[in-house]
Order: sequence, then structure tokens, then C-alpha cells
Amino acid sequence: MKVGFIGLGIMGKPMAKNLLKAGHQVCVNDFKKEAVEELVAAGATAGATNAEVVKGVDVIITMVPNSPNVREALLGKDGAAEGADEDTVVIDMSSIDPVESKKIAAELKERTGMEMLDCPVSGGEPKAIDGTLSIMCGGKKEIFDKYTDLLKAMGGSVVYVGEIGSGNVAKLANQMVVAANIGICAEAMTFAKKMGTDPELVYQAIRGGLAGSTVMDAKVPMMLAGNYKPGFRIDLHIKDLNNALNASHAINMPVPMTAHMMEVMQELKNHDEGSCDHDDIIRYYERMTGVSIVKEK
Repeated sequence: MKVGFIGLGIMGKPMAKNLLKAGHQVCVNDFKKEAVEELVAAGATAGATNAEVVKGVDVIITMVPNSPNVREALLGKDGAAEGADEDTVVIDMSSIDPVESKKIAAELKERTGMEMLDCPVSGGEPKAIDGTLSIMCGGKKEIFDKYTDLLKAMGGSVVYVGEIGSGNVAKLANQMVVAANIGICAEAMTFAKKMGTDPELVYQAIRGGLAGSTVMDAKVPMMLAGNYKPGFRIDLHIKDLNNALNASHAINMPVPMTAHMMEVMQELKNHDEGSCDHDDIIRYYERMTGVSIVKEK
């Protein structure tokens, strides 16, 4: 299948590589030319603009930071809408506001006739690299069915959620749960250390019980090692929580736990830690308690 891929960041670059490995023809574009060059070296072609990238392709994939970036990539100057055929399908894999996702899809359809799926992902850079992302999809079911195999080249779990925008509803729900989960893991490990008990042994004791989770197993070892290398940056999680707050407030729903985690992450950003992995939440507790759980080397 011929794929036009726009956005080669932490997630997009390995996702595009996995499409190449699966035998698809991929044409790419990103403002970071070194990322484009890396993909070309891996077998992709490149376009100078988004409009050029999507000429003659079967499907367009966008993987960019937020709603305005998706809108610009698709509907802006030299955007995909200017170069794609009417029967080309757009799969937006960015994590954006579901309300805006619906608006972009409607404008794209009205302007070009193109259909769109919203298929955000979860799993961070490690799962983007090994092709085992969780992919949550919204849009017309018959279009989802047509492109499921393509999505499986990038994901270990590909689930249809509902109409357009539903993929991003699922992603925001995921990010709400992940934020709260990382937060309570950091709090519990700090509690253990302040009580004089080895937090690593507490982690081993509870990870197999009801408290255990994928988040715990992914993030607590990073906290213990003092490893804040970004698999998913605090800045991006703030963006997702902001979208979750905006969407929930639009339907008059209070989300106090999400709001609290937003404030925690804002504190981290104020300490110039926005580019760190979201396991950096542990340092919020370090500053509050004066206790570090990082193992001595």
C-alpha cells in the first residue's frame, strides 16, 4: 500500500519504519530534516511539502503533536488536502481533542470528499519501536475494516471504538488513567521509603496483586533507577490532560483526579522538566518530602 506519512517525532519515526518493514511504500515529511533523511535511508521517499507527500498515495497518516498541527497538516497551505485524491483516506494517529477531530473530519469531507479515521495510540516510544502500540480507532466501520491490517503493522492491539472522535475519547480516557496511576505509584513508593522500607521490595511485593499494572511495571523501575529519559514527555501528557479537561468541561463533567494530575505536571514543567518522561512525577514527591527513592549505585 502507498502511504503518505506526516510527522516523524518520537512516535512517528518508528511507526513509519514499521510500515516500511511490513512492505508498504512510504513517502514522508517533517520539519526535522534529519528525521526525513533517516527514513529515506531506511527505504522511504520524501516530499518537500505535505501536499507533495500525499500525491498518488492510498492513505495519509498524520502523527503530529496537537489539534492545530493536524489542521495545518491537512487543511493548511501546502497541506494534504491540496495534493491528495478524493478517494484517499486520512488516518490521524495524533492525540487531539475529539471535538476538534470531528470538526477537521467534517471540513476535510466538505472540501475534498476525503474520509478520515481518528486512531491515536498508546504505549510510548518503546512500543512504537517494536510495533506493539495500542491503537484506538474512530470513524466509519467499513473504512476501519479496510485499513486494519495496515494499522496492525504498527500496533499489537487495534480496536474500533465508534464514530469519528471516539478514538480520541478513548485515548484521553487512557491518559487520565495513566496519569493517576503513575502519580499513585510515585506516592506509594515515596511513602514506603519515608517509612524506612525498601521501595523496590515493596514494588516486588505488590506488583503481582491487585495493585499491579502495566504502568507500575513500566514506570516504577524507571523511578528507582532515576531514569527520566522520555518515552512519553511531561509536555505531551499536559497537552493530553488539557484536552481531557476541555472535553469534559464541554459536557459539564467534573474530573477532579485529572485536574489534580494536571497541577502536578504543571509543577514539573515549572522546574524545567517538561521534556522528561512522565515517571518524573516521582521528583514532585521528592521535592515535597525531601525523600528520594532512587537506588544508590
